[in-house]
Amino acid sequence: MNSSKLYNAVFAAGISFILACLMIGVKLDTDSTVLAVKGATAEQWAWIIGGIAVVFLSQLFSTQVDALFRAIPKPDIQALLPQQQKFATLKPWLIAAIIVVMMIWPFMVSRGSVDLATLTLIYIMLGLGLNIVVGLAGLLDLGFVAFYAVGAYTYALLSQYFGMSFWACLPISAGLAATFGFLLGFPVLRLRGDYLAIVTLGFGEIIRILLNNWTSLTGGPNGISGIAKPTLFGLEFNRRAKEEGAMTFHEYFDMDYSSSYKVIFLYLIAVLLVICVIYLINRLMRMPIGRAWEALREDEIACRSLGLNRTAIKLSAFTLGASTAGFAGCFFAARQGFISPESFIFIESAIILAIVVLGGMGSQMGIIFAAIIMTILPELAREFSEYRMLLFGLLMVVMMRWRPQGLVPMKRPNLELKQQ
Repeated sequence: MNSSKLYNAVFAAGISFILACLMIGVKLDTDSTVLAVKGATAEQWAWIIGGIAVVFLSQLFSTQVDALFRAIPKPDIQALLPQQQKFATLKPWLIAAIIVVMMIWPFMVSRGSVDLATLTLIYIMLGLGLNIVVGLAGLLDLGFVAFYAVGAYTYALLSQYFGMSFWACLPISAGLAATFGFLLGFPVLRLRGDYLAIVTLGFGEIIRILLNNWTSLTGGPNGISGIAKPTLFGLEFNRRAKEEGAMTFHEYFDMDYSSSYKVIFLYLIAVLLVICVIYLINRLMRMPIGRAWEALREDEIACRSLGLNRTAIKLSAFTLGASTAGFAGCFFAARQGFISPESFIFIESAIILAIVVLGGMGSQMGIIFAAIIMTILPELAREFSEYRMLLFGLLMVVMMRWRPQGLVPMKRPNLELKQQ
């Protein structure tokens, strides 16, 4: 047995023990008016010891573990699809069939399922937006949730103070979030890697603290409530119309009132927004700006030597990615009806980044699959809700060892020379 492996195994197990004790083994609880320190239960200690044993053994037998992961067959999504020529013919029909199924599906399932699907679509929009910055342009952004917050608060404030509708605020929210992305791009033009991540993380925290402290405008920690819901050509989905002279959806069509109409309508709006975002990003990826993003990601020095303007490329990535987050934020505020700074903490940025990494950098199909996994898994395992981020971290570690390129890697064109 190699002594260096034994040292690494003991060190990793010790770090895991310390972190597990701090995160799970010790808890602060209130006993009437006094804070009391309580330890973990016997079952939790069993899980902690089991996890530490797994860490120790995986480090001790790292060579065998690597060989095992290499032996596990990796699913090839591309192989399941028809040949390229046939797929090009079938692609429009497949897309049309998927859209039709997504439109019909909410009428055949429960309200809770539709609501969960709407949340998934929001994370798909956020993942696609961050994918422009991280996956295509290669700029690590840890403060992406700030643009999400800008979009949400833009709609909430315009609706509260000026009575503007959701449809009027949707492009305004995207435009204002894009403006913030453009302004963020200037200070980070010369930064890359960890330094870029630290600056963007600080920007995200600045926005959250600003929203928390500007109580006269944003309501501070109390947030903004009573945000107006979207309407369908002026028809509201409430039981009774809030404005005089207005008509509700069920009254106009002479139907019985049902709260599920509102949930389905919000879901359909989210589907349309996701389709628009996917279409626009696909068009951008095929344009010169999309090629420039990929060139910047692969090698910034080579990108500059080709005569490409790095300033314009970075600013365009931040701006367009932020505008997508603005769309998602505006819709999130309309769906929730209430927002507060606690909805836009750093954990949200971490989840969105995890979706991009898990799905595959630059891959839109991978982003969709990863967003579905990251939103549905916590609902299926509610008893582990306290350890949600711990499970996400474990999932990321497994993915890095088993499939580091992501669930559905981005397909890049390549050329191979025949060996003579």
